Amino acid sequence: MANVSEYIKESYIELTEKVTWPTWRELQQSAVLVLIAAVIIAMVIFGMDQVIEVVLRKFYDSLT
Repeated sequence: MANVSEYIKESYIELTEKVTWPTWRELQQSAVLVLIAAVIIAMVIFGMDQVIEVVLRKFYDSLT
């Protein structure tokens, strides 16, 4: 049990004294970057889905 309490104390000290936390401005910039990347990836996946739909539709139409 002593090991667990020592671990918690050391973790708290590390989080409060040794970790360099980003500033609010850095967090905002990172959030915008992630949002833009997510939108771009979503658009790429949507485009791929549309192309595959057209190709499969033409393929299935040619079978009938």
